[in-house]
Amino acid sequence: MNTVATHTASQGGAPLLEIDNLRIAFDTPQGRTEAVRGVSLRMGRERLAVVGESGSGKSITFRSLLGLLPASASVSADRMRLEGQDLLGLDARAQRALRGRRIGMVVQDPRQGLDPLMTIGRQLAEMLRLHGKVPRQGVRQRVRDLLAEVHIREPDRVADLYPHQVSGGMAQRAMLAMMLSAEPDLLIADEATSALDAVVRHHMLALIDEQVRLRGMGLILISHDLDLVARYADRVIVMYAGRVMEELPAGGMALAATHPYTRGLMACRPSLDHLGEALPVLERDPAWQN
Repeated sequence: MNTVATHTASQGGAPLLEIDNLRIAFDTPQGRTEAVRGVSLRMGRERLAVVGESGSGKSITFRSLLGLLPASASVSADRMRLEGQDLLGLDARAQRALRGRRIGMVVQDPRQGLDPLMTIGRQLAEMLRLHGKVPRQGVRQRVRDLLAEVHIREPDRVADLYPHQVSGGMAQRAMLAMMLSAEPDLLIADEATSALDAVVRHHMLALIDEQVRLRGMGLILISHDLDLVARYADRVIVMYAGRVMEELPAGGMALAATHPYTRGLMACRPSLDHLGEALPVLERDPAWQN
């Protein structure tokens, strides 16, 4: 079983993100439950996809970088660094400084990250002032530019709208603009397109891909959709039951996959070649958890 994913995009340079032996446990009424068990990875300024079923530990692994886990969670690791900065043991103030400025996160429902009582433009302006990226007199122009960069037409009009006045796709673009406003080193897209229809989903991922490439950022793309991530990632990590099962090149997953869990996930995908046929049931081996 492959539990360590190693790669840097800088051809021998220091990795952007290093995680060694990450473990996350929760205290529950039924006792202590370990949800992430010994995850290790390295990544550079590349596009890394993380796939697996719900409950596999994908989201909480990377939310732990930002201190976004509930109080019932305990996090330990031998190492957790972002371009040399130790992320273990940061206090609340240091974690707030890290969020947005160095690591941005786009979540599944943009309305979870947008204040319903503030216009989109005002929220973007607040992010710019918070991170000190633009002089006060340049904030309005920068808000307009950011909305235009994420392909929002009529950015002046949209800046004056509230989140409930725009579509889900446009709200997600606005959320992306907010995350880009601080110019982070790493962007985490946590199921960022799963609430969108198929066409808008591809447009949104293409936009994220465009901005990541233009800005030289690292991208962690968390998803259930194997086919989707293969188009927008360099590598894929497959997780199950809090562990890394396998690491694959995104462009050749079907040929490179060797772990029975990965091959089972691929076999369960619907296909136009077999319309109307029953899909295989994914079988899970208890040994994969050891």
